[in-house]
Amino acid sequence: MESRSLPVPDGLDGVRVDAALAKMLGFSRTFAADVAAAGGVTLDGVTVDKSDRLRGGGWLEVEWQPKEAPRIIPIAVPELGIVHDDDDIVVVDKPTGVAAHPSLGWEGPTVVGALAAAGFRVATSGAAERQGVVHRLDVGTSGLMVVAKSETAYTALKRAFKERTVDKIYHAVVQGHPDPLTGTIDAPIGRHPSHSWKFAVVPDGKPSVTHYDTLEAFPGASLLEIHLETGRTHQIRVHMAAHRHPCVGDPLYGADPTLSARLGLTRQWLHAHQLAFAHPATGDWVQFESPYPADFQHALDVLRGE
Repeated sequence: MESRSLPVPDGLDGVRVDAALAKMLGFSRTFAADVAAAGGVTLDGVTVDKSDRLRGGGWLEVEWQPKEAPRIIPIAVPELGIVHDDDDIVVVDKPTGVAAHPSLGWEGPTVVGALAAAGFRVATSGAAERQGVVHRLDVGTSGLMVVAKSETAYTALKRAFKERTVDKIYHAVVQGHPDPLTGTIDAPIGRHPSHSWKFAVVPDGKPSVTHYDTLEAFPGASLLEIHLETGRTHQIRVHMAAHRHPCVGDPLYGADPTLSARLGLTRQWLHAHQLAFAHPATGDWVQFESPYPADFQHALDVLRGE
């Protein structure tokens, strides 16, 4: 077990326990919530929960069991497409059901594990379990990811994503018809106040900006092209749900299960369709595109047939 005892800075007065632990001890919000749920956090001798608020000047005691970092396990993923490969980068077309990298609680295949199984050597920069990974896609989201193979590529791509010079274009089928048909959603995103695995638009969330344009309208649904200005976890799913137009097939954020079943969907209709950036070695602008997977194309065919 590890433990820390420390005063609560005045600047964290009124801040949630899990958010404060993340700032003070460098925990992830999920791990901080787990520590609190296990009774490992006390404020002035009283056990507090993850959503309780701290008092500036109070005395905080935290006790936790360190978790072993997840390891990269080479697992072949035949469906993983190699869109581009050179000495500095590899661009993959990620299928659904594959995580970007290992994480606690995930035992399925990963992009980095699939690349290792296929004999690719990637950059060693970054945390041990996510070497070479400069951005991520949700397990249920398919499409394009770039992984750095050289250390210089890793540094350059991380900077490009941070400075928002990478063009990330997603296609999504959402319920209903957004009004206006083209628009921008600018709303901060953070952890959902009552659901550990969800995110939500919250006042103290991180700035998040999503631009969308309607490509096709169907009875009860729309195909959108979406440009991300920021890259928050579940950003498109959260923003569209907050806009009352959740991604079709996404029950976590309020999708109609009847419509999902009629379209044959078992995951959210969300696809990383295009990815473009300055090549980290040459500086040339490169652009890649991924076609729709079979389940998404089938859903579109059904919608178009109606």
